[in-house]
Amino acid sequence: MLELKNIAILGASGYTGAELVRLIATHPGLCIRALCANSRAGMAYADVFPHLRHLDLPNMITIEEVNFAGIDLCFCALPHATSQDIIPKLPTTLKIVDLSADFRLRDPKVYARWYGRVHSAVEMQGEAVYGLTEYYRTAIAGARLVAGTGCNAMAGLMPLLPLLQAGVIETDDIVIDLATGVSGAGRTAKQGMLHAEVSEGYRAYNVAAHRHLAEFDQEMSAIAGRAVKVTFVPHLLPQNRGILATCYVKGGAEAIHATLRAKYDDEPFVIVLPLGQAPATQHVRGSNFCHLGVVADRHPGRVMVFSALDNLTKGASGQAIQNANLMLGLPEAMGLNLAPLFP
Repeated sequence: MLELKNIAILGASGYTGAELVRLIATHPGLCIRALCANSRAGMAYADVFPHLRHLDLPNMITIEEVNFAGIDLCFCALPHATSQDIIPKLPTTLKIVDLSADFRLRDPKVYARWYGRVHSAVEMQGEAVYGLTEYYRTAIAGARLVAGTGCNAMAGLMPLLPLLQAGVIETDDIVIDLATGVSGAGRTAKQGMLHAEVSEGYRAYNVAAHRHLAEFDQEMSAIAGRAVKVTFVPHLLPQNRGILATCYVKGGAEAIHATLRAKYDDEPFVIVLPLGQAPATQHVRGSNFCHLGVVADRHPGRVMVFSALDNLTKGASGQAIQNANLMLGLPEAMGLNLAPLFP
């Protein structure tokens, strides 16, 4: 019989926290023992997320009230700049998957430049493993602290990293044109996320200044063996979930497609579509899958490479569970083979 691993979720009242609960509810190897949300402490989880009222869950408590002695792994779904203050205070024997941006960047100076503050747990930055499972699987399995990728970063890295590694595209002319749903901004009330502000509109945001650029620089340069700086323009979609990234590159479509197939054909959650087909967000919604597509441009030597994923699942909570499975010695795909929701 499979021995259940006990789980705590810090920041359980946000979108990624609720997504973790939804996924763990059908996971045969994980059991939720603590749900933390300081602002909602004492409340029943069903009162915050009625769609999960069918589950037998503990009431929410403060982080200080958690007995970590019986917890095998902790998911930190806390706001950015909060995890770095909380995680160093947790038991050193506890395995942790952090869904914030706090430990994604390895260089403290780079973090300070992009996030406008000095990191308060610099000694742990070097310990954290970047949570891009398909590339750091071995290191993740032996890690104590894993830093989940940014959802937009994952959508761009999945199609481009194999191409940079294989040298089948030019490195000095890469454009990522990305569109994402509003849930990526979190659950905190913001004027720009109101229905009237988002509905029936489509706009670019954080142009040339999005913080996920730092992740692109870090990971693409590392795999290419030289400095790579892409042009990245994110856009806000009037929908709740989903990311579609369109990457414009220079290379040969057949070679690019063959490279992606060679890299991902044996991966459980990455599907490369037939050459000439582009993916859609509605085909991955609510799932841990990432769909990739390659289409040749009418201009010879230019190619469009597409990536579609659910920002809350493969881009955040699903990826976090995928990494937790490795850290706990469980099958990597356990609990994550949920079919996408359609329509």
